[in-house]
Amino acid sequence: MTVSVEWSENNMVKGKEIEFDDVIAINPELSTAAVVADVKESILVQKNVTTQEFDSNCPNWDFARMVKEYRNTINCQSLSMNDPIEEHRICVCVRKRPLNKQELGKKECDIITVVSKNNILVHEPKMKVDLTKYLENQPFRFDFSFDEKATNEMVYWFTARPLVQTVFEGGKATCFAYGQTGSGKTHTMGGDFSGKLQKSSKGIYAFASQDVFLLQNQPRYRSQGLDIYVTFFEIYNGKLFDLLNKKAKLRVLEDGKQQVQVVGLQEMRVNCAEDVIRMIEIGSTCRTSGHTFANSSSSRSHACFQIILRRKGKLHGKFSLVDLAGNERGADTSSADRQTRMEAAEINKSLLALKIAMISPGMSSCEYTLNTLRYADRVKELPSNGTAGEAQNCMETESEEFEISRENSDHILEQLSEDELSPHLSSFRDAVTRISELEEKATEELKEVREKMNDCNYLLDIAEQPEYDLEAFVYQTQCFLNEGSKRFLSLKGTKVAFAFILNY
Repeated sequence: MTVSVEWSENNMVKGKEIEFDDVIAINPELSTAAVVADVKESILVQKNVTTQEFDSNCPNWDFARMVKEYRNTINCQSLSMNDPIEEHRICVCVRKRPLNKQELGKKECDIITVVSKNNILVHEPKMKVDLTKYLENQPFRFDFSFDEKATNEMVYWFTARPLVQTVFEGGKATCFAYGQTGSGKTHTMGGDFSGKLQKSSKGIYAFASQDVFLLQNQPRYRSQGLDIYVTFFEIYNGKLFDLLNKKAKLRVLEDGKQQVQVVGLQEMRVNCAEDVIRMIEIGSTCRTSGHTFANSSSSRSHACFQIILRRKGKLHGKFSLVDLAGNERGADTSSADRQTRMEAAEINKSLLALKIAMISPGMSSCEYTLNTLRYADRVKELPSNGTAGEAQNCMETESEEFEISRENSDHILEQLSEDELSPHLSSFRDAVTRISELEEKATEELKEVREKMNDCNYLLDIAEQPEYDLEAFVYQTQCFLNEGSKRFLSLKGTKVAFAFILNY
């Protein structure tokens, strides 16, 4: 330990740092002084405090210390409910959650700092060639940044709430929650969790529905005679299921106006916010979930909850709230079974098409967090087409809020580096697409075979008659066998291709 020593020489004050042991050697009488004992005790207390704050048994304690020291040098000002709400046609926000029990159990350190309402910092742990550890502090700027203390209500206030008015003005709006598995998407959209139970009244779904009914009762809109409906469906492995109709399988078709339509989706009329919450609870219970390496209880499907306004049966406005499935790296699912790997590939494929990104705060997710933040940064720079007035007057031809065109999708994918996309993602994604196509084909061919079996029953009925035309019976039987052989051969070929691609 060193101490500062000062003295006067030729009317000048001089000083330097010397070892404390040298001071004792020069002044032996100080070794028994009470002040020395006090200094030693103070040093010991400080060491104990440091030990308590940074556990040396933790593998990342030195990085945690560096993060804390850096945070002490900056002035952080979190977003508050008093801050103004700015209008954005494409709004990208980031929410940071606290470290979860799994991360705390591993003694991970928090490497995300929310500096202000727009800015966040990622403290990326690095190591030099000589094994010296250091931090690379990377800044990012978004429309809004929420720290770990932000509530669901605050997130809703700045993100989805401004869009409710758009729906009543005759427009369409969409709010996505995107992020790594376990980053808090379902918590934000569906509501707070108490153990395995979810409080549906504390999520963005419920907050949006409450504001919809408040606006409906205002004099400005009361006279318009608007009826409110909700739908709730999931996209799982490329297929759609109605969560409000016993997970009935839905079909996606394109109409004459080249607009995508979900055929068979059940719209449920609601009269109050309590009705909506009940529908949310029914749908959330049916939603597909499973265990993954990254999260013990992970949503394995994209869930889309829609609030629809109709006037005399005609569509007036639509608000789509989408809770996307958690995206994962190939490393997170490499040891999983085939079904889980297929789920992950299908999820990542669809997320790349949607072009929305958010983050996760733990140190083990640092590399992934940086990739998704860079990705979100590119989404912000995409040009938006049309104006707000066009959205109100030409709702049938206006794309949904935040929708990204196919050209922009391809443009971003071309810019992604090899670090951001797995080298095997493209081929794996193609394989999953091929599996979906073969599954659909096999299903249709099986239906055709089943329908053809009715002809067999018809022939049996003829043969059981007392008198029948034997030549006609033989001819019809031969036609049945020829047609059946073609269908069975086609089904067999599909089955062989199916088996091959599954073992790919």
